[in-house]
Amino acid sequence: MIRLAVRVGAADAEIVLAELLELAPSGVEESDLQGGIVEYAIYGAPGELPVLPDLRAAVGDALVELSTSELPDDWSERWREFHRPITISSPAPERVSALRVRAPWESPSERPDLREIVIDPGQAFGTGAHATTRLCLELLLSLAGSSAERSGLLDLGCGSGVLAIAAAALGYGPVLALDHDHLSVTATAQNAIANDVWIDVRRFDLRYDPWPIADWQAIPVVLANLLRPLLLDLTQALEHPPAHLIVSGLLTREADEVSRAFAQRLGMSERERRCSGDWAAVWLQAGS
Repeated sequence: MIRLAVRVGAADAEIVLAELLELAPSGVEESDLQGGIVEYAIYGAPGELPVLPDLRAAVGDALVELSTSELPDDWSERWREFHRPITISSPAPERVSALRVRAPWESPSERPDLREIVIDPGQAFGTGAHATTRLCLELLLSLAGSSAERSGLLDLGCGSGVLAIAAAALGYGPVLALDHDHLSVTATAQNAIANDVWIDVRRFDLRYDPWPIADWQAIPVVLANLLRPLLLDLTQALEHPPAHLIVSGLLTREADEVSRAFAQRLGMSERERRCSGDWAAVWLQAGS
């Protein structure tokens, strides 16, 4: 097994990640290194990996270092250690339980106040440990804790299905999960079955496909863990603002721009913002 690593400056990480996902749509591993460097790693057999000229062309001037390494025989165990469980505390335990997201090989928690979500990270984008997913989960729990009402929810860019499955586990429904990548659609559907929740999962490209939703009143909550360019596209694609919109996938320096775009185009106001390291997530609501 080969590990192909691409290191770029944090300022260019968003653009590089978008390009890498075109070459490796099954997902990449992301690590924050010292000195403002972000490393993206892709795993596979030599013939399965993107060729180096394509990677260099995709990364361009943002490239700091490109390297390949052969993994030892125990690489699969080391890979498992990378996907550690995460726990999201509840802001209102009387209304909504805390969440624990874990891989299938991790032991269940003995805490009775936790709702566990089991995600197989082998097919898409991890188990929820990335800051953008954690921040979305935190804001989703804040939303769920602010009201006992549970209605329709859309997860746009579902990846491995962490957010959609969490929403269904919290009582939201119907839940519609969309992603442009076939592997993500398959992974979300399989993970939903493993967690005993029902989710409508479909392939959808925000930039080219017509919306699969006729009645937006049936989908008052939208989660969009996307990169900045797609979130800006979303401001134009939405004809009506949802009651609640949680956006992530943003660098902290991009959050003001995206929040302002939803305010100007759809009249949405910012209710809460959370940050973790260089990443941010914003909870917007319809009206002021």
